[in-house]
Amino acid sequence: MTQYLVAIHHPDDFEPFSEPETTQEDIRALNREMVAAGIRVFVGGLAPVSEAVAVRRRPDGNLLATDGPYLETKEHIGGFWVLELASRDDALAWARKAALACRAPVEVRAFNEAPRPRQ
Repeated sequence: MTQYLVAIHHPDDFEPFSEPETTQEDIRALNREMVAAGIRVFVGGLAPVSEAVAVRRRPDGNLLATDGPYLETKEHIGGFWVLELASRDDALAWARKAALACRAPVEVRAFNEAPRPRQ
């Protein structure tokens, strides 16, 4: 089984608690379905991107922390699921459900498998 990140993208000005009750209920129903299927490893919603802090390594080796997101884009990850699934096709099927429930774009990425220790 492989773990997949299913990430929801929102515009920069998205307010997490501004979603209509119908959207919130669809997301709750999706979460219940994931739990019942035994595939949900972790789920989390993120604070607004305006609260992000980026930490970068400077050329001199010191670190610089700045307010704001790491990337200058119009969308950022607003929340995500980590799902354990048998295939990429299964991950895409759940991502379609997430896009419908959240009414937002969804990105799917497999986690790299950790290298096995040498014997």
